Amino acid sequence: MFTWIREKLGLPGAVVICIIAVGLVAYSAFGRKDEAAESSSERMFICSETMKTFQYKVKVGDEWPVRSPYSDKETGWPAEKCYWTRDGGAKREPTYVLLNEYIGKDEPTICPDCGRKVQRNNQRPPAGKWRELAEREKQQAAAQGD
Repeated sequence: MFTWIREKLGLPGAVVICIIAVGLVAYSAFGRKDEAAESSSERMFICSETMKTFQYKVKVGDEWPVRSPYSDKETGWPAEKCYWTRDGGAKREPTYVLLNEYIGKDEPTICPDCGRKVQRNNQRPPAGKWRELAEREKQQAAAQGD
């Protein structure tokens, strides 16, 4: 291929094409930001004093708790998400919950919205609950369109 480029563009053109190709390979390997890593470092936290949530970009070496913008103290803990409703269904927007274990309480953490136990890496509703939610939303949209 290099010979074909050299014949068509001459040696200077072939060198320029090769430099561009090497640059593109280097950019794709090292220059782009990893979107998954970027999004996983941006997490929701909850202030243990005010119970307000805030986004925090986790950096290497961070320890919990982090500084909360609400208390201006190290009272920010990772928030667990609860996607359950009180009637046992799923919901799109989670309730953010502060785990009791973070603040030294021995009793289980209970979601204030649904009343279920919340734990680290809290389990999301199963696929069937999400299908029910989608169907309910579809019916509501159709009813509003009438």
